[in-house]
Amino acid sequence: MIVNVCFGANDLARGAKFYDAIAAELGLERYMDTGKAIGWRNPAVGIGLAITLPFDGQPATVGNGTMATIGAANREQVDKIYALALANGGSDEGPPGVRANGFYAAYFRDPDGNKLNAFAMA
Repeated sequence: MIVNVCFGANDLARGAKFYDAIAAELGLERYMDTGKAIGWRNPAVGIGLAITLPFDGQPATVGNGTMATIGAANREQVDKIYALALANGGSDEGPPGVRANGFYAAYFRDPDGNKLNAFAMA
């Protein structure tokens, strides 16, 4: 079971703005801020998301083919998460819509280029 997803960040303040907006929409709380890493989680289950300055001191880079998926309650929440992502420094990777296998999803990247999507089942 995966209990956390962590992305490298080059600018924690910029990343925090992006993820704070999405976390608030999903009801996640910020539970950690060490000055080098920030984490958000669902308080009921402890599963979360984090960003961190890379431990080795090198720039954070994007994994090719790597993506984290955010489960949304419905299509409206997918639309809202996508809009929040773009409004907070993210970039478009595919606007909200029905995908070939019947789910509704939107794809975007965080300010450091990490790919995410939000989806809701039909």
